[in-house]
Amino acid sequence: MTDCVIVGGGLMGMLSARMLHDKGLNVTVVDKGTPGQESSWAGGGILSPLYPWRYPEPVTRLAALTQGASEVLAQELLEETGLDPEWTQSGLLVIDSEEALTATAWADEHSDIPLHLLHGQQAITAVEPAIAALHNEAIWMPQIAQFRNPRLVKALRASLKHRGIPILADCAVTEIQVTQGKVIGVNTEQGPMPAGQVLVCSGAWSARLVESWASLPVEPVRGQMLAFAAPHGLLNRMVLHRQHYLIPRRDGLILAGSTIEHVGFDHSVTQSARDSLTSAAIDILPALKDCQIAHHWAGLRPGSPNGVPIIGEHADIKGLFINAGHYRNGVVMSWGSCQLLTQLMLGEVTCCDPQPYRYAFN
Repeated sequence: MTDCVIVGGGLMGMLSARMLHDKGLNVTVVDKGTPGQESSWAGGGILSPLYPWRYPEPVTRLAALTQGASEVLAQELLEETGLDPEWTQSGLLVIDSEEALTATAWADEHSDIPLHLLHGQQAITAVEPAIAALHNEAIWMPQIAQFRNPRLVKALRASLKHRGIPILADCAVTEIQVTQGKVIGVNTEQGPMPAGQVLVCSGAWSARLVESWASLPVEPVRGQMLAFAAPHGLLNRMVLHRQHYLIPRRDGLILAGSTIEHVGFDHSVTQSARDSLTSAAIDILPALKDCQIAHHWAGLRPGSPNGVPIIGEHADIKGLFINAGHYRNGVVMSWGSCQLLTQLMLGEVTCCDPQPYRYAFN
């Protein structure tokens, strides 16, 4: 019998498993498909919410925890596995001048996140020459970094293997077993798995797994993205403009995202999204019109009200924990969310007030 079955092998599930194991728990990760291949793989990896001043404080709090730990995590994974998650401090340039007043007011209350207003093309050229000719005002956040999602989850999976943590792929959980108000394990397609605790980290599928015990406000929200095969160094900063963004990778790829589509559990890509993303990307960086689209993909975000995740133990079922509903900010809230969850499971003093993340259990 394992101490904890973790249902879902994405970023939240694997990072939670790593933390719980390092605290002495015997954990097993179970995934219905290939671990790390859903929204954890599909996103852009920006270590900041887009327009962070638009989000409620509970999102900012978890983001700040992750931002403070992400570089160390990347270095640990590289040293442990030889796989580089490509933590890169690209900085984030927001070229929406109408956001300036709200952004500066937010920055005044969050002085640990430097934010500067840039006025005039010369100031913008000093930060990112590729776009300066088109814009006269911008918001510059120099300390914002990124992960390369596919490499992050690959490194995490290797880290779990190194620690001897079992990961059962292609093994769907069919039922969470509860007796007299207490979790006793799960049933899977490969048979029952007794456990003292069950942690649901199943992203967009989390609500389905616990629907017998709770009505979680988590739903799939499709996001489509493109990757342009660009010359190395064409773009050096992450850029956000009119809800769309560009992310330069170390090898020259430039990611362009993303759509927000309420289409259920549909992973397919569409020509209309390809066209709109291409147009938005070229509007930000005209040189992309001469670059080929190397990849076009879609992922399903775990949408939730206001983007605040659900983290904690079910109010009426002892041993049933949930870490889900991170919507568009799974990567930037990952470490903070999993740290809070681990502390709650172990009865430790928590890194932040857990109450804002518990509302869905009542």
